[in-house]
Amino acid sequence: MKLDKISTEPPKGVTKENTQKRFAALGAELFELQDALWGAKVNSVLVVLQGRDSAGKDGTIKHVAGCLNPRGVHVVSFGVPTTEESQHDFLWRVHRHAPRLGEFAIFNRSHYEDVLVVRVHGLAPKKLWQARYGHIADFEELLAEHGTIVLKYFLHISKKEQKKRLLERERDPRSAWKLSANDWKEREHWDDYTEAYEDAISRTASRHAPWTVVPADAKWYRNLVVAESIVSALRECRKDWQRTLEETGRKARAELADYRRKKKVG
Repeated sequence: MKLDKISTEPPKGVTKENTQKRFAALGAELFELQDALWGAKVNSVLVVLQGRDSAGKDGTIKHVAGCLNPRGVHVVSFGVPTTEESQHDFLWRVHRHAPRLGEFAIFNRSHYEDVLVVRVHGLAPKKLWQARYGHIADFEELLAEHGTIVLKYFLHISKKEQKKRLLERERDPRSAWKLSANDWKEREHWDDYTEAYEDAISRTASRHAPWTVVPADAKWYRNLVVAESIVSALRECRKDWQRTLEETGRKARAELADYRRKKKVG
């Protein structure tokens, strides 16, 4: 898998205007699917968002999570490990935020940082971070075995687009708070991160925990692709959730009828 061979731009002929209705329809369907997920409580959903600085992780959360009921959504951002986190295995801080049945968890960065930034900056021996690919695969398989729908997204932007966004932050007072010299320092490792992402995606993609490389130069198209992918994955569970909800409804009606019968007799 070579990222340079995957476009960062929307397909030709696809415009912002002709996707607005599609995104709105997906948003409505996503809300309904989440409601069934919450009621049935036989699955959970983990959405992992990875990408370079300014790739749009926060923006994706804002627009896609905006289609969901906040009652059942948990967003977690993973930064530099705290002292406590660094004193445990690298998955400890992640596993404790895995979603409960019926809920969504959205990770802004994730356990993948331990095979990305750790690798690029030599923060751990090669033997250690290489072993983590297997640990990550096993961890995601464990989640899937217990009903978690694992969906992973790499927000793929070009170096040119990243530079444009970083400069825009400097000019716009509303986004200046996001400025960080480290963003520019990390650009110096562009090729190293490209290789790290290619290996991480190739070595941990699976049927139960797929990766989607999202063309992210156009924010509106990025949001559409992620929403489309999530809805597509949840649709496969709709019938199972509906059966569970119908059975729950039958039991509830029977209990109510029994209560009324006893109350009438009494």
